[in-house]
Amino acid sequence: MVITMLSNQPTSAPALQSLPTGSAISVRHAARAGQWTGHTSGMAPHFVQANLVILPQGLACDFLFYCQRNPKPCPLLGVSEPGNPRLPPLGADLDIRTDLPRYRVWRQGELCAEPSDILDWWRDDLVSFALGCSFSFEQLLIDAGIPLRHAQEGKNVAMYLTDIPTEPAGSFHGPLVVSMRPMTAANAIRAAQVTARLSTLHGAPVHLGDPALIGIADIQRPDFGDPVDILPGEIPVFWACGVTPQAAVMQAKPEFCITHAPGCMLVTDLLDSELAFS
Repeated sequence: MVITMLSNQPTSAPALQSLPTGSAISVRHAARAGQWTGHTSGMAPHFVQANLVILPQGLACDFLFYCQRNPKPCPLLGVSEPGNPRLPPLGADLDIRTDLPRYRVWRQGELCAEPSDILDWWRDDLVSFALGCSFSFEQLLIDAGIPLRHAQEGKNVAMYLTDIPTEPAGSFHGPLVVSMRPMTAANAIRAAQVTARLSTLHGAPVHLGDPALIGIADIQRPDFGDPVDILPGEIPVFWACGVTPQAAVMQAKPEFCITHAPGCMLVTDLLDSELAFS
């Protein structure tokens, strides 16, 4: 499957060190003030980050079914009331219209804008879906002694379209998108053990090793995010990714939709420890 409009975008922004990154609310306020427009990998460690899909109410039921049928790439954390830009269970003083670094606005399945807020696009019939994000388990991997190269290099994680189909619901369908982190085999096993406990944050990897087996032709050319080197003795490890709904939007072609820009997440007040199970 070839998707031409869902192109990669640069994620340049001020240095992470210039922002208060220790708490979720400080990251949201920095995004709200326009002080941060880049990716959120490594920001507010141990706070859960969320992917975002905003749809007209008439499509919300179909998309809810799509999430239920595809829980690996689309684990639901919260759903708003129509027209309400707040998601109180996910954070105090949280405004879905301003608190992500960058958004994507879609019309008829085509990307038409990448604003830093969506105040001018907000409508009373819009329903917001917050979906779990793999950035949320990265600090747990680091705490387990598993190095993450993109985090060490200050990059966005690499993300790829695959040839694995998702389960359709209504007009929503399309390929699975995955994020990739290179690791030694021993670290990959440990990472699978750590993330298997986090089903609401994509859970365990969906694939390890040869990227061609899931339809990725060139591992050094991600569809979204930044490429990273895979060193001798390492294998690529792939997790289901919350950019998957953007591929589904391309196929469904809704008259209007808003998503997060890849890597630019909603940082919530939830803690990763609250979502893990023993």
